[in-house]
Amino acid sequence: MSAIELNFDGLVGPTHNYAGLAHGNLASAKNKGKVSNPKAAALQGLEKMRLLHDLGLKQAVLPPHLRPDIGALRRLGFAGNDADVMEAAWKNAPHLLAACSSASAMWTANAATVSPSADTADGRVHFTPANLICQFHRSLETPFTARLLKAIFADRRSFVHHNPLPAIWPTSDEGAANHMRLASSHASAGLEVFVYGRESKMGRKGSSRRFFPRQSMEASRQIARAHALGDGSLLICQSRRAIDAGAFHNDVVAVANLNVLLYHAQAWDDSPHAIGRIRWRLRRLGVEMVAIKIDEREMSLSDAVSSYLFNSQIVSLPEGGMALIAPLECRRVASARRFLQKLPGLDTPIRKVLYVPVRQSMRNGGGPACLRLRVPLTEREYSHVHSGVIFTPMLHNRLVKWVNRHYRDQLHPRELADPKLLVESRTSLDELSRILRLHQLYENP
Repeated sequence: MSAIELNFDGLVGPTHNYAGLAHGNLASAKNKGKVSNPKAAALQGLEKMRLLHDLGLKQAVLPPHLRPDIGALRRLGFAGNDADVMEAAWKNAPHLLAACSSASAMWTANAATVSPSADTADGRVHFTPANLICQFHRSLETPFTARLLKAIFADRRSFVHHNPLPAIWPTSDEGAANHMRLASSHASAGLEVFVYGRESKMGRKGSSRRFFPRQSMEASRQIARAHALGDGSLLICQSRRAIDAGAFHNDVVAVANLNVLLYHAQAWDDSPHAIGRIRWRLRRLGVEMVAIKIDEREMSLSDAVSSYLFNSQIVSLPEGGMALIAPLECRRVASARRFLQKLPGLDTPIRKVLYVPVRQSMRNGGGPACLRLRVPLTEREYSHVHSGVIFTPMLHNRLVKWVNRHYRDQLHPRELADPKLLVESRTSLDELSRILRLHQLYENP
């Protein structure tokens, strides 16, 4: 049975701003308080989607979450009408208003962990929304993400939706940003590699010194168990050095596609041993891995984080071979630029490197791979996906006009208290729900 990979990109929301909320995300902290451009951010994301579509890949859109989250602010004790709630939050706890206004759901690599039907015991695609408890602003995303995934993947014969893991520290889960799948094809059984930062009991192994590790080992174990992966899963520990250098997720230091794995030598604890385990498990499936290592002499961890080279997407091209979709920032970092210049000439399936301008996202610490959630599907499963979110040139044109009509081209953090912003967000997302044919999506469940 043939299968494809459907890339779901998060559409940047109208409250995109630089509040510096994400501890351990160096780009987010560096740009805290700067003026953002929500319109440019959304248009950049749409152009990236258009590029992948034009390459012949299957592409889809995940809509933004409604922000500011007035319900969350009310639960935090702010009262009155919506404008009063926003004003009180700005005066008394601006950090809470910023958290409840974050457009961070744009980084859909954190939306969920997805296991294709080729890997699962019941032959269905499994979804587990991430609880994202390590960051308050991101933890607000989970209920809507779960609802959204159920609306898009509604066929129960094809899709299984698990509840998010308990919202407690031992089961903190960051979704697909700490998950890699390697296989010979999207239709073949593969190896799902779960990368965790710490053990559940907060033991010394896996702990970090400068920044706290977000993904727990127990969360990874529970997801692999719930998805009924059996022997098709492997857990490896993220390097403390990588986390402390700013690699808050595995996808900042490693990226995989089919049998290709591009990784930094300091990505995991004892990387040679980790690579050996992955290679051995894949050979049992009849898959020979192409491992592309970049060591510290070629690129420092600091350069890896600043360039976001490993947060590129590796995609399989319809005509054969692969392409690497990299952020423009890779051209500005000498070590990343040198590596990508020589990459197409190496003995690997990657034949070309394409650069995308996602500057607005990068300044908040999210590159091309952060913006997308990968969902491998058979042709039958693909036919059961809600068609309103499938990217087409016509949808692209409608969304560009929608963004230009509703989004601001400047947003300062202090403007998050502007009641007009809430009205603009509600108005624009109500129209978006009609464009994507996801009716009543933004009404209270």
